[in-house]
Amino acid sequence: MWEKVKGSWNQTKGAVKEQWGELTDDDLLAIEGRRDQLVGKIQTRYGISREAAEAQVGAWEKGRLKDM
Repeated sequence: MWEKVKGSWNQTKGAVKEQWGELTDDDLLAIEGRRDQLVGKIQTRYGISREAAEAQVGAWEKGRLKDM
């Protein structure tokens, strides 16, 4: 499932930034479509637990992938 997101990362970056506005362009560049990196950056930027970041990404991913 995540492979679809990773494969279209350039198009997906905008949606990620819309969802998590605290992420910088440099963050998105560093993430490069890697889910674990996205979770880590969200955790750091928002000061939340890894579990909370995983839950946010999981919910976003489900919504995003059904639209793909």
